[in-house]
Amino acid sequence: MSGRTSRLDTATVLRTPGGLSLRYRPRALAVGVAAALLAVGLGLVALGSGDYPMGSADVLRTLAGGGTPAEQFIVHELRLPRLVTALLVGAALSLAGTVFQSLVRNPLGSPDILGFTQGASAGALVVVVLGGSSLALAGAAVAGGLATGLVIYALAWRRGVHGYRLILVGIGIAAILTGVNGYLLTRAPLMDAARAVLWLTGSLDGRGWANAGPLIAVLVVVTPVVLVLCGPALRMMELGDDTANALGVPVRRLRLVLLTAAVLLVSFAAAAAGPVSFVALVAPHVTKRLTRAPGPNLLPSMAVGAALLVGADLLAQRAFPGHQLPVGVVTGVIGGGYLVWLLALERRAGRL
Repeated sequence: MSGRTSRLDTATVLRTPGGLSLRYRPRALAVGVAAALLAVGLGLVALGSGDYPMGSADVLRTLAGGGTPAEQFIVHELRLPRLVTALLVGAALSLAGTVFQSLVRNPLGSPDILGFTQGASAGALVVVVLGGSSLALAGAAVAGGLATGLVIYALAWRRGVHGYRLILVGIGIAAILTGVNGYLLTRAPLMDAARAVLWLTGSLDGRGWANAGPLIAVLVVVTPVVLVLCGPALRMMELGDDTANALGVPVRRLRLVLLTAAVLLVSFAAAAAGPVSFVALVAPHVTKRLTRAPGPNLLPSMAVGAALLVGADLLAQRAFPGHQLPVGVVTGVIGGGYLVWLLALERRAGRL
């Protein structure tokens, strides 16, 4: 695409000879590209490391269809599905977290805090207690997340759903479901309870193409809706409902669409890898600090979330030789540490 560029505030407008225009922010674009390249680089390291180490050239050759039968099996059947699942889950959680934080206009607006993650966990634990396959567990996680989203939306509705009500209702539902989940764990058989605790921590161990497939389908459908159809209006909604309405944005309908999309992303991400903590909360914060741009920064946030989860999974596999950690443990440590550091910065700046 060729054309001329002009400055509009801090953004760049690219105009083509055909009359089309594309508005973007160079720094946000650079952050997104850098995060995507980092995710790819970390992925190559992950594909080549393990009990059967491979160099980057061998990994690339195997991905292109070469390599020995052993290398083909290790890369395509064992390591690549796990990597793809990590990329997809990180991108999905980050996109959902960005949407939630924009809708409620609160930096703590995250599915971890608003109860959607706990709803998905409750659905999965019901299957653990009653007995069921891994496929049934994933389906129950999706159903639990969607049901929780419906309950929160219904309870928060009062001539529309406003941010503070959604947060308060979500925190209350999250507290209730946390107690329900604890009870369900006590009712499960010992071996099933141990498996459920690993899933509740968030783990990519043993993930295959069956885990990644449904999430791929959801991302293919939901991502264009959020980015293309709702993205510009979401930026206006951050100015407040009255301002957005004055600008012609159908706030109520758009909020319902965006909430549905975010709940779908969280539910299917939990079905694929369990309720991985802090990615949906931290990745949008990191993205905003890197881009220094207003608005939701949807695409850069997805790239940062993918890189964050791939890096956390690589650290979880290699930090302690001979013993793999669930990826949720690493994201919890990273996310908690980041929030403490951010709190220290805010206090030093006199804002707390």
